[in-house]
Amino acid sequence: MPRWMSRRDIDDVLREKTPWIREQRRLQVPRLGLDEREVSESEARTAARELVSALAEEEAAWLGVRYERIRIGAQQTLWGSCSSRGTLSFNWRLVLAPFDVLDYVVVHELCHLRVHDHSRRFWALVEERRPDYRRHRDWLHEHGPELLAFRPAA
Repeated sequence: MPRWMSRRDIDDVLREKTPWIREQRRLQVPRLGLDEREVSESEARTAARELVSALAEEEAAWLGVRYERIRIGAQQTLWGSCSSRGTLSFNWRLVLAPFDVLDYVVVHELCHLRVHDHSRRFWALVEERRPDYRRHRDWLHEHGPELLAFRPAA
C-alpha cells in the first residue's frame, strides 16, 4: 500500500476489491494435491511419451489414420495439438491428470487427422470413440489452470 494512503482509504479499496481477492485466492488454492518436490519433469515427460505413444498407436489403427511423430512439450495453454503435417503434440503435464483425461486428449488430437476442425462431425467422431469425453473435457476446464501452472522443483 502506498504510504500516502490513509487507513480509511485502504479499507475502502479492500472492501471494493474483496470479490476479486476472494476469486484470486480460490484460483490459487491447490486442489490436485501435486507436490512440486515429488515430481520430476524429466520422468514425467518420459512417462507421458510412453503413455501417449501407446494410446496413439492403438487408437490410430481404430480410426484408420496415420501420424508422423509425437512431440511432448511444456505448452503454456494447450493440452494437445495436431499439425497439418501429422505431428501430434502433447503437454507433459497430462501425465499428472487422471488417465482417462490423457486418453481423451490423445483421441481428440487423433480425430483431427480425420476432421480438421471442431465441427459437429468432429465431435460426433470423438463421441463415437469416447462416449464420456465431456466428463474429461470438463475435468480439464476445472483443473487445467492449476495443472498448467504446476512447476516441479529443480
